[in-house]
Amino acid sequence: MDSSRGSKLVFICLIVSSMTCFVALATDNNPLQDFCVADANSPVLVNGLVCKDPKVVTENDFFTSGLNVAGDTSSNKVGSNVTTVNVARIPGLNTLGISLVRIDFAPYGINAPHTHPRATEILTVIKGTLRVGFVTSNTENRHITKVLNEGDVFVFPEGLIHYQQNIGHDNAVVIAALSSQNPGVITIANAVFGANPNISADILAKAFQLNKNTVQQLQAHFDEAD
Repeated sequence: MDSSRGSKLVFICLIVSSMTCFVALATDNNPLQDFCVADANSPVLVNGLVCKDPKVVTENDFFTSGLNVAGDTSSNKVGSNVTTVNVARIPGLNTLGISLVRIDFAPYGINAPHTHPRATEILTVIKGTLRVGFVTSNTENRHITKVLNEGDVFVFPEGLIHYQQNIGHDNAVVIAALSSQNPGVITIANAVFGANPNISADILAKAFQLNKNTVQQLQAHFDEAD
């Protein structure tokens, strides 16, 4: 092959590559219609939920009530209760990338360290005084923490371990929005010590610098909680 033909082929390849990149960058990940109300009865599996026929959508697909009712904080050992408003509760949230929670705290109750793998969280204190915080990723593992009062707002970046603690003598309430219709939650202690089947006690003993008996006691405690 002569040099001129080779140069032409390289030029054509570059043109095709640039066109392909342009098409990839031009794709639209945003909703392409007014709404896509989730059809919970559809057998089709997609990343999200299948859209209901818009002609049968009603106002109730975009509505829920009851967020004024306090959650029961006495039925668990951490002293908090999370009331979730996600796509399972409001089908109209499907594809809109947002959800909401109400968190109630007993005095000195906590929302244990956890992560949301698919969402950033923005929290507003409605009642009470809370200590909140999150930890940055390896290797810094910086603990960023602040005490919040009524009306204060705090952000937990997507995927980072975070927590809340009521440091007052009375009940506390917060409302938080999350940037996913289904943000998910991984409570660290439950995931590590309550995994089913259990993670090897040898692995956890080395990871947490504990003796094996302590790990097994923790695992038995979380197994009982389930």
